Amino acid sequence: MSEEMYSVEQVADRLGLHVRTVRGYIRSGRLKAVRIGKQYRIARADLEALIGRPQPEPARPTGAAAVEVSSIVQIDGVDRTAADRLSTLVLAGANTARDSAPPLRIQTVHDEERNRMKIVILGGAAATAEVLQLLEAVLDGDNGLLAPEADDA
Repeated sequence: MSEEMYSVEQVADRLGLHVRTVRGYIRSGRLKAVRIGKQYRIARADLEALIGRPQPEPARPTGAAAVEVSSIVQIDGVDRTAADRLSTLVLAGANTARDSAPPLRIQTVHDEERNRMKIVILGGAAATAEVLQLLEAVLDGDNGLLAPEADDA
């Protein structure tokens, strides 16, 4: 991806300015330039920014569009212990999932007054779906994960 670069003299010719004027623009910061040895080089985009031409929008990569999913899961009837277990399970499941781009971001919150837990999931559609399937399997199954602990008497 090489960008077209101009010398100070080329910019001066294009704009109909004196070379000293272009150098003054560079020194004052009005025109961005890169110094290579004793010479300045000006990128085409920086020249167009100086003269006020609109920048062309960058081309979107071909292929699949980037998708990010935001999900909020609310689970009622969950005490603190069960919420901690469920948080650990969901975070472990997300961290051991396949390499996903973008990576999953998960936050869990437990409201003790209402015995309610919320799980916020942000990330790619496939990885989010896997976490939701894991949640569904755990919540629908009779595995004792969310059952209150029995006291040893």
